[in-house]
Amino acid sequence: IRMMYVVLGFILWGAGWVLNVYLANGKQSNAWAMQILIPLIFGLTIVLVWECFVFGFEVNPVFLPRPSDIVLRMVSETSRLWADFYQTIIKGALTGYIIGGLAALAIAILADRSDFLTRGVLPVGSFMAALPIVGIAPIFVKWFGSDWESKAAVVAVMVFFPILVNIVAGLRDTTVMQRDLMRTYGAGYWPTLIKLRIPAAMPFIFNGLKIATTLALIGAIVAEFFGSPTVGMGFRISTSFGQLALDMVWAEIAVAALAGSAFYGIVTLIERGVTFWHPSQR
Repeated sequence: IRMMYVVLGFILWGAGWVLNVYLANGKQSNAWAMQILIPLIFGLTIVLVWECFVFGFEVNPVFLPRPSDIVLRMVSETSRLWADFYQTIIKGALTGYIIGGLAALAIAILADRSDFLTRGVLPVGSFMAALPIVGIAPIFVKWFGSDWESKAAVVAVMVFFPILVNIVAGLRDTTVMQRDLMRTYGAGYWPTLIKLRIPAAMPFIFNGLKIATTLALIGAIVAEFFGSPTVGMGFRISTSFGQLALDMVWAEIAVAALAGSAFYGIVTLIERGVTFWHPSQR
C-alpha cells in the first residue's frame, strides 16, 4: 500500500504539471484568475506529492514530517502560534519595518538636497547593509533588552538601506524639463517634491518596500535566536528543534511563509492602487 502512495505521488505530479502547462499556454480571458490559479495548483501539487512520498517511502518524521501532521499541529497549537506571530511579526517585524522605512525616507530627502550628503550617506548605508545579522542581533539584544524592541531595531537596520537606495534613485528619476515646468509655475523645492518628484518615485519606493518585506521577517525571526522572552517564532523554532518536535518547527515555518506572502501581497496591492498610471501596472 505504501508503494501505491509513491505511484500516486508521481501521478499527481504529472497531472499538476500538465494542467499548469495547459493553463499557462492557454488563452484564458481572465488573466487575474490564472495568476492566482496557476501558483495555487503548483503549491497544492507539491504538498500532495510531499504527503504521498513521505508516507510511501516511510520517511522518519524527525527528518521530514507529513503536511497532514503539520496541519494537525497548527490546529492544536493555534493559540501558541498566534502569540508567536503577534510577538515576532506584529511587534518586531512590522514596527521595525515602519521605523526603517520612515528613517530611509527622511534621510533620502535630506541627501537629495545635498550632493555632499548623497556621497556620504550611500556608502554608510551600504556598510550597514553589509553588517551580518548574527553580529548585530546580540549587540542590539544587549542594548534594548530581549523583548521585541531589539528585534524591531534589527529589522529597521536591515530594511533601511534597500529602501533608501530606491528612494534616492526615484527622486532623481524626473527629467530636467519636468522640473523646469514646475519652476515656471512658481513652485519651490517642497511643492515640486510633494507634487512631482515623490509621485514619480513611487515605483522605486515600492520596489524597495517589497524587497524589505522579506528582510523584515527574516531579521525578526533570526534575531530571536540570540535572546527572546518565552514567546516568538524564532524562540519556538529553536526550542522545538531541540525537543525534536519537527512538526512544530514546520508549523512555525508555514506561518512565517504565509505571513510573508500576505505582507508582500498587501504591499503589491497598495502599489497597484498608488502607481496605476505607471506602464508596469497597465
